[in-house]
Amino acid sequence: MNEFKPYPYSDQQIAERVQRILSFSLDENEREEALSLILSSIDLTTLEATDTEKRVKDLCRQARTFATRKAGAPNVAAVCVYPPFAALVKKELEGTGIKTACVATAFPSGQATISVKLMEVSELILEGAEEIDMVISRGKFLEGRMNEVRDEIRAVKAACGNAHLKVILETGELENVSNIRKASELALEADGDFLKTSTGKINPAATPEAFLVMLDTIKEYYELSGKKAGIKAAGGIADPDTAIKYYILTREILGKDWLNNSLFRIGASRLAEKVFNEL
Repeated sequence: MNEFKPYPYSDQQIAERVQRILSFSLDENEREEALSLILSSIDLTTLEATDTEKRVKDLCRQARTFATRKAGAPNVAAVCVYPPFAALVKKELEGTGIKTACVATAFPSGQATISVKLMEVSELILEGAEEIDMVISRGKFLEGRMNEVRDEIRAVKAACGNAHLKVILETGELENVSNIRKASELALEADGDFLKTSTGKINPAATPEAFLVMLDTIKEYYELSGKKAGIKAAGGIADPDTAIKYYILTREILGKDWLNNSLFRIGASRLAEKVFNEL
């Protein structure tokens, strides 16, 4: 693959592009189409220290019943949980087509040795996880240890086997557009299947500006390699209007080919019921 080009946009230019792209609204039919796609693309998530088996079972029950509660409504794409609940989620979702997703690599900090991270991922695959949401080592990244960050992502991807790897950049800790762009490049060069904005554990979490940088990088990666990487917004997306902003940005930068839950996801705990109720 050829190398990425120098990124041409400043922080101000990114903000102006976001404002311009989001300056129009969807009509009623477009909004309904967008909300249906968003519901089908949600990773229904619980990532709390107080999570219990009951809470996870209730979340799985919610995930698999949207389609039965309203004719034509889709179920969500995945249920995303901490590692101890992987096998439980896999069992609860059996036969539904909803994916079992788990955060990994010492989520949310990423502060563990690579051997511990790979052991965690390997165990999750054995437990039935079909998608792994890993965090990059932001400390190493900010120290300029780019090769180590890239190699770590590549090693985690290898440990995933057939499972999809979503690479969480934690854009709120990356300080500027240049760093978000570089982290996106590293994740794609290391064969990450998705770029993901945030853990949802810091502020700011997902922002349209960071998301746009990631979309630009995915677009260039596709032009260079012919490979389609996915995009996931996560962190603070709690209402339909906010979710639609990420839908519109994806549509305008990557096109309608990305508007499916194989390439577009939103991580959320409170969004699904609100979208379903509006539909």
